[in-house]
Amino acid sequence: MSIDFYWRIGMEGDHASLRTPRRYNRGEANGHGPGNIAPAIRGGELDGYGYIDHMAAVAKASESAGFLGGLLPSFPVTEDPWAVASALARETTTYRFMVAFQPGFLHPVQAARMSASLQRATGGRLVYNIISGGGGPAQLWWGDKVNHDDRYARTSEFLDVLRGVWDGEPYDHDGRFFRTAGAALPPGLAGQPFPEVYFSGSSAAAVGAAGRHSNYYLSWLEPFGDLRAKFDGVRAHAEKLGRTPKFAVRIDVVARHTEEAAWAEVEKGWAFVDRDAANRAAQGDSVGAARIKGWVPETITGYRDLEVQPNVWAGFSLIRGGPAFGLVGSYEQVAQRLDELRALGVDAFILAGNPHLEEAYRVGEEVLPLLQAAPPPVRASRVQGLDNHARILT
Repeated sequence: MSIDFYWRIGMEGDHASLRTPRRYNRGEANGHGPGNIAPAIRGGELDGYGYIDHMAAVAKASESAGFLGGLLPSFPVTEDPWAVASALARETTTYRFMVAFQPGFLHPVQAARMSASLQRATGGRLVYNIISGGGGPAQLWWGDKVNHDDRYARTSEFLDVLRGVWDGEPYDHDGRFFRTAGAALPPGLAGQPFPEVYFSGSSAAAVGAAGRHSNYYLSWLEPFGDLRAKFDGVRAHAEKLGRTPKFAVRIDVVARHTEEAAWAEVEKGWAFVDRDAANRAAQGDSVGAARIKGWVPETITGYRDLEVQPNVWAGFSLIRGGPAFGLVGSYEQVAQRLDELRALGVDAFILAGNPHLEEAYRVGEEVLPLLQAAPPPVRASRVQGLDNHARILT
């Protein structure tokens, strides 16, 4: 079987290390102060090296380090992943772009046209990360007041319509959220490879929609026993529909030559803990975010209190925005934990580290080759095509 590894591309800027959390010095998230790069101030003027150039460097670094593609997240603070994917496609060779988007903000016929155009232009390198939204202030930023379960119903209908028009035959639909009459893609766009669907969400409504539509059910990292139970629920629902889902996990990684060095990196970042910021980010009706919040104790005496099992640390969201859980340890330990997740049924990983550029090389070169019974990833030639590039074969 093949295991796919993606790398997260920081769409909102980046900081120099986990030791400087919430203090962005790459990109324009915190303006153009001293020490900022991409762009930097040189001779009193911006140097013209923009953040899009930095994201291209991350994409090329992770491609060369053996990753199949990159996740392009979408939040109110990020650039638009569709536009960025189009720009970065010309900077890479076989690298796939996992575009995160909320289906409620696009009509599915327009999304089909955008997707097929990108597939045609890149040779089939688009991947979907379908997110239905976590509610709260972030959801209202988009002007979206649809309630939790209805957002997943809308997502499911969106994907039905998108698939309905994909092959170019006239498609009629009169649904709760969308309507079409004779909609179809034009010749040339019709029949392009349909993007793989990574579908996230922890609620019953999300699991139901994922069972129908996902190629990969995507979860944040959780304690391994809880993750196994979640996968079992998705698998049982999908089997009732005659489908066999695959599973993917999004994981932050701090990996160093020794376990002591990895935890030392965490300890330095611990000085910037901001529990209030983490709580504000968790506002909304996301079941997944509520699950994560429930695992973080109210009373914390030190950063190691959040190591819920060997090398699994629940404190990342207290240092920087994003998921709470990640892996901390030596290269060998992180590889072992990834192997254990593979044994739970994980078929794909989305890994991340700060800074995204340097850590892409570190994880690709030092961790991925250590996975059990897996040779180092080998870059495919143009002749071999996409399916052989940057996959770990076992």
